[in-house]
Amino acid sequence: MFNIFKSSPDDRPGDVKSLREALLRFIKEQLQKLEGEGGNVRGLQLFIVASPQDKHLYEAALNADQAERFKNEIKRIADDYALNLPENWTLEVSYEQQLPPEAAKAPRLPVGLFIRTKQQAIQKTETAYIRVLNGKAEKDEYVISSTDPKLNIGRERQVQVKDGYFRKNQIAFPGDIDNDCNKYISRQHAHIEWDNDQACFMLYADEGGVPPGNKVKIRKADEEELIKLHSTHIGHRLREGDQVILGDSAVIEFSYKPAEA
Repeated sequence: MFNIFKSSPDDRPGDVKSLREALLRFIKEQLQKLEGEGGNVRGLQLFIVASPQDKHLYEAALNADQAERFKNEIKRIADDYALNLPENWTLEVSYEQQLPPEAAKAPRLPVGLFIRTKQQAIQKTETAYIRVLNGKAEKDEYVISSTDPKLNIGRERQVQVKDGYFRKNQIAFPGDIDNDCNKYISRQHAHIEWDNDQACFMLYADEGGVPPGNKVKIRKADEEELIKLHSTHIGHRLREGDQVILGDSAVIEFSYKPAEA
């Protein structure tokens, strides 16, 4: 097989055929780890960090002009290993500036794979609290429930976004007040939603909360290292005491415990 990388030090991908084979081999290795749980797969999310001059190689390798073709190749691999993927599984491909930390990394390619799975449905009702530690929101504390719809976070309560649509931010940071933290929060910054499969609240970055925008970072309780969300597709499971940094310095805290009287 032609070496997938050229001999030059920049390690750019070589020909389309060997690139496709390497991508499929990587996906196969990740699917084999499911160990009979293929029926629980909701979808595959493939993340690629590619320079402008290399992006067309990946698009050709993935048959971007024939969306189902590459997916069908994955299905054939899954069938060969009796992985029993469900009929409605999906394949999403996105080009990113950085691979999400939750994605499995390919050994020699700037590629990551995240396998979304489903668990047996868990019917559970949960209440949590969002407290504003830095910055100025409309409220100092928000009570959220697993029965709530998606809760948007952003600057201003109602904003106009792409295609003329309006977005309502349930956790809103006004932009017309004298607070430097608020001005670095995007209109479409992030959202929180309940994941019934995992019985937890999940935080997702929205379009304004991923690079090169104003970004979303999480500091876990008792840990100094920050988790950065680089994709709108992969969420962060919120745990007790997580502090979420919105933009430059606005901070909200997640808790399952009510505030002490």
